[in-house]
This record gives sequence, structure tokens and C-alpha cells, in this order.
Amino acid sequence: MIIRVVNEGQYEVSDSLLDELNKLDNEIVELLESSDETRFRDVLMEFISMIRENGKPLDPDVIVESDLIVPPEDLTLLEAAKIFSGEGIIPD
Repeated sequence: MIIRVVNEGQYEVSDSLLDELNKLDNEIVELLESSDETRFRDVLMEFISMIRENGKPLDPDVIVESDLIVPPEDLTLLEAAKIFSGEGIIPD
């Protein structure tokens, strides 16, 4: 699976990581509903860190279609509400 982190690059990650990422994705959706910006930031950072720590960075000169696009870590709560609406960025 190829995941792009906006403003950072692409990572190749195992499909097995998807379940863990989906749990964090669902938590972000819930946090947006409660407008808990502090916890939202923490979970978004955990989401992106999990990709960095478990993924293999791809060569930035190689163009590969991404299976998932993750917003940057400096995403605002208002921007996140538009991106993580409904099921979040990972469909259940």
C-alpha cells in the first residue's frame, strides 16, 4: 500500500497497518465532532508517526499513485472537519 503524507512524500506500508490506521482515523472523526483540538493534534501526529515508523520512504523522483492521502500535521481543526467527514479518510 502506498500512502502519501502531504508536504512530505510517499511511503510504502504493509496492508496490515491499515487496521491500526483506521482506528486512529475513526478517533479523529470523533474528536472533530467534540472539537477537541488538543487531542485531535495528538492523534493526527500519532497517525502520521505510525506511517513514518512503519513505512519505507519512496524516492521522491518516482511518481506512484497513492492508495491513501494523509493531510499534513499542521492541519487546522476546520480543515480537518472537511477531510475527515463521515467515515474519515479510510472507509470502514
